[in-house]
Amino acid sequence: MSFKNFKCVPKMIFGRGSFAQLDDVLAQERKEADDFVVFLVDDVHQDKPLAGRVPSKSHDLVIYVNVDDEPTTVQVDALTAQVKAFNVKQPVSVVGLGGGSTMDLAKAVSLMLTNPGSSSEYQGWDLIKNPAIHHIGIPTVSGTGAEASRTAVLCGPVRKLGLNSDYTVFDQIIMDSELIAGVPTDQWFYTGMDCFIHCVESLQGTYLNEFAKAFAEKSMDLCREVYLDNHPEKDDKLMMASYMGGMSIAYSQVGACHAVSYGLGYVLGYHHGIGNCLAFDVLEEFYPEGVAEFRKMMEIHNITLPKNICKDLPDETIAKMVAVTKSMGPLWDNVYGKGWEEKVTDEMLTKLFRRI
Repeated sequence: MSFKNFKCVPKMIFGRGSFAQLDDVLAQERKEADDFVVFLVDDVHQDKPLAGRVPSKSHDLVIYVNVDDEPTTVQVDALTAQVKAFNVKQPVSVVGLGGGSTMDLAKAVSLMLTNPGSSSEYQGWDLIKNPAIHHIGIPTVSGTGAEASRTAVLCGPVRKLGLNSDYTVFDQIIMDSELIAGVPTDQWFYTGMDCFIHCVESLQGTYLNEFAKAFAEKSMDLCREVYLDNHPEKDDKLMMASYMGGMSIAYSQVGACHAVSYGLGYVLGYHHGIGNCLAFDVLEEFYPEGVAEFRKMMEIHNITLPKNICKDLPDETIAKMVAVTKSMGPLWDNVYGKGWEEKVTDEMLTKLFRRI
């Protein structure tokens, strides 16, 4: 029997105001006078105070990325081409400043600068051959666990699937909870629920072990302090919950909600956070206690999910979502174990989608 040899982020800084240390961190990577850094910054920060604090030099490349839609392989390939056109040299670091989508773009670009072809060729598990450019993740929204994970989730020509590899993991993360203050309530809730759902799926899964359990249980406790108790240090707690939720699934796996959410995201374009919430709300058969707690959290924060979005969709649209969802083998294996293929039928998934 072989055990997973799991790679985690080797360097991390945590604490309010720690974003100010980014320049010092990058100074360690800049060896030559013409060494440059690529900053991928969520465009919601453009012309905002945070943009003025990005420690870019005159010869660096700052790109404001739009993540109104889910990141795509086309977007990654275009960004990679933009970096290559900017300088014949490789950058010494790629920095992702934003939520999970922006951090996933930074991970993907850092990989594609050293691997040939299109990013769509690497959607799957351990297909990346060459180590990435040094890359740094700095969350300004917490919940996805992208700062901790070994995947960069992208919508490709065939399906929504991550570039899953040890090379995807960030070399450095900076977790400054001051950066997540003031996130719009809906986004704060939906993204945070990604973390809560990671924990539910991990703790209810067949892949569960003491490593995953330790992180998931603590992460879930922190989520409750944030979303049920409105703790005064909720920003710090959510930031740690996000990281620990990401660590939990690193040695286990997500489950039914993420599989259904991938179908929703790929076909209808729903962002990952709200997609998870839409899916989770119909999965009481799988996760009864988690769904009940989730609904209580929605009530406390006055969150109203869209209803009947799939009820009257054409059969062929539902069939596309079912195909994407059904293709998530490891996720269903975590739900049912061996023989999951017999249980995850088109009919079962169609019924689920029609309820969303």
